[in-house]
Amino acid sequence: MSEKSFHSICRWTFNTGQGGFVPANIRPSWAPEKLGSTGVIELIRKKIAPRLPEYIILGYELHYDNEVNEKNAREIASVLVDSNMYLAMITPGAHIHFGYGGLASLDEKERDAANKLGKGTVDLVYGPLGKAWFPDEELYPSLVIWNGSFGYDLATLAIQEMYQNLKQNLYELCVYEEEKGAELYIGIEPKPNEGHAAMLLPTVASAIVLWKSLQIEKNLSPSKKGVNKEFGHSEMIGLDHVYDTVEEIDNDMLVHMHVNSQGYNDGILLGGPGKFDIDNGTRINGMNIAIAGLVRKAGYRRWKGHDMQPRPYDNEEQAVDRIIRSILSWEACEQASRKLDEKRLLELLRKRQTARAEDMMREAVQYAQSVFNKMYQG
Repeated sequence: MSEKSFHSICRWTFNTGQGGFVPANIRPSWAPEKLGSTGVIELIRKKIAPRLPEYIILGYELHYDNEVNEKNAREIASVLVDSNMYLAMITPGAHIHFGYGGLASLDEKERDAANKLGKGTVDLVYGPLGKAWFPDEELYPSLVIWNGSFGYDLATLAIQEMYQNLKQNLYELCVYEEEKGAELYIGIEPKPNEGHAAMLLPTVASAIVLWKSLQIEKNLSPSKKGVNKEFGHSEMIGLDHVYDTVEEIDNDMLVHMHVNSQGYNDGILLGGPGKFDIDNGTRINGMNIAIAGLVRKAGYRRWKGHDMQPRPYDNEEQAVDRIIRSILSWEACEQASRKLDEKRLLELLRKRQTARAEDMMREAVQYAQSVFNKMYQG
């Protein structure tokens, strides 16, 4: 396969363990004092990149300001360049600092601090991290705003005010970015829960509606604005992430993807609706083959991010292996989507022969697994 494929790996995947009810130090060599953000890049270069097909280009995803900041940004950018990797995505780590709504907060001081964090993220991307952008506008970094801070747990009239705060401050952040160059892709990452009982922007449709309202009310340019497609977040509340994809494509709002999964829909791993965010890697299943086909036909060729966590019992070797498996699993689904006889599939569905159509999708899954096996075995 000669066409390039772009995958990004997250800094936050490389942690010692979650603590609480599971070990906090199962991967001791990944402690922050031993493995910083540049160390992760070196690890990816040495242990992950050599096990991937040559046509795969790797990117890196970071939180500001705990994983990248003004002190280490230049070094990170230089190591990325030296490692033939690129900045794929950056997000303000607002959830680390703000527990009362962030950009949406009813506390003016918190809102101001969250605004400052967002603008600082923009400054860093256009500043010292600029040398690590992929040299193609279609693959410039994403600035992702995720709603870990945009939550509440009381049913009051103030929810409306929080929503208006969010809209206004997101608009101001977009204007700030436009003044810097309007080159970043700005995506909202919906999430139905965590870290609050209830969230603003819980679904893909919620994110699309917010962007549309800002276009109407504030005359905000729709260019490069959209959704960070996070498969697992839709799965957490039983939504259809295949149909999510249709909505994103139909509104021209697919700017970034996190292709991890809750796992439940392959009939093997447990998880799914009503569970917490498990963050498994990409699964080989019919849904992902369908999504791969949809985004390919829509012309999406941006980053596929692997926003995943090692299992609580994984050592470093197993955790690295899961990332490799996730990337290769997506590539296998992509190849299966290309091989699928779409004309025949549609013909069967038009004739209501859904059992035969199901057979075709099952065969596609089998083919994807065979592709994965060949790539994984080298």
